[in-house]
Amino acid sequence: ALSMFGTTIGLYGIPWCEKSLLLTVLMSVIGASMGILDTGGNVLALNTWGAEAGPHMQALHFSFAVGAFVAPILAKMALGGSKPQDLPAAEHTNQSVWRPVPAAPAASAASALKQHLGADFLWSYVVIGTYLLFVSFFFFILYSKGNSAQDKSKAALQKGMFAKYHYALITLLFIFFLFYVGAEVTYGSYIFTYAKVFAEMKENEAAALNSVFWGAFAACRGVAIFCAACLYPGTMILLSIIGSALSSVCLAFFTRYPATLWVGTAVYGASMATIFPSGISWIEQYTVVQGKSASLFVIGAALGEMCIPATVGYLQGRFHRVPVVMYTALMTSAMTLVLFPLMYKLATSPAESDLKEMSESEDRKALLSNSGLNEDEEDEEDVGEWNEADFEVIEMNDTLRNSVIETSRKIPGDSAATGALQPPLDDVLCDSPAVAGGSPGRKTVNVGREKND
Repeated sequence: ALSMFGTTIGLYGIPWCEKSLLLTVLMSVIGASMGILDTGGNVLALNTWGAEAGPHMQALHFSFAVGAFVAPILAKMALGGSKPQDLPAAEHTNQSVWRPVPAAPAASAASALKQHLGADFLWSYVVIGTYLLFVSFFFFILYSKGNSAQDKSKAALQKGMFAKYHYALITLLFIFFLFYVGAEVTYGSYIFTYAKVFAEMKENEAAALNSVFWGAFAACRGVAIFCAACLYPGTMILLSIIGSALSSVCLAFFTRYPATLWVGTAVYGASMATIFPSGISWIEQYTVVQGKSASLFVIGAALGEMCIPATVGYLQGRFHRVPVVMYTALMTSAMTLVLFPLMYKLATSPAESDLKEMSESEDRKALLSNSGLNEDEEDEEDVGEWNEADFEVIEMNDTLRNSVIETSRKIPGDSAATGALQPPLDDVLCDSPAVAGGSPGRKTVNVGREKND
């Protein structure tokens, strides 16, 4: 809400600005406000829809693509409709129209500018500013009705969800967006000049080629809204960087064929369309994307938008016969093709807490399995010892009975003697510690049979 309110102030002030310093301040306010909007809009979409933010993120950036495609057309219509009819004949020559202006007062210069551009073009700033003002009020209303407690609870739940290489991922994605946005803006800015100088196209054909790039860019972002509902963000990024790499190779080495230039431009624009929103949705799956992280993404994109086109313009001015624009597209595509697998490797590496839980679960399973084996081994050893004790007791009983019978046969006497000796023998056998009812031997036999059963 604040960013769009600041943009409204800048747009309201520009048509009536008569000082260069004030114009610089107003343009700076608009630039800062748009930077805040880029950062806050992405974070707001992630906080609102969470893991389901893919289609909404694509729709958010689709609106940007539509604006980039439609705004130049509307501006050209406004400029064409406001072309003055009563300009002096000297102004239609190659001489500068504004040569006598520095000697005139500032007020007359501003009035001459307004008369030259027309009221329709100047009032377009006011119309767009009013539109943004209404949208800003809607966001203020949403903010006043928001639930701060819910936001705090959501932020508390998101704590501890950082990836193991969180800062490395943020840095690599910062570099990734720098190259991607720099390549996108560079190609969209210089393809018109490239078509006229290198491809020797007419001005209307070069403008059509530029429209093909931005039209494919906007159309693919519109299609990506529906594709994001059934495709993972990583899959969309992979398809996009492969398409941009193949199309940039064709543009760098096969542009002598006109068909290759047209098809390669369309494929390159379509491939570049989904990378930025898919990149933010992709990183949100593995780590927490907060305001600071999103601001770094926007800063990286802004640095690429500022530095790469300026570098390409400088090199193209030094090397007139070298297609620096196409080689830049190829180089940036190669960089994104290398950076994404590296980011994926870091993002999918398990965190320390996950490794600790895995090790604890493995140790727990190992302890349980070892304890089960030890119990079985102890049971088998006990059963073996008890069986050996049983056989020893049985053998001792048989030996004792046989010895008593042989002794009774050797001693002469009647059967009364044997009968007299038998009860004590039975008493001895029954009362002996080895075979008593509570003895270990008989208990061992019973327990051993139960164990064996």
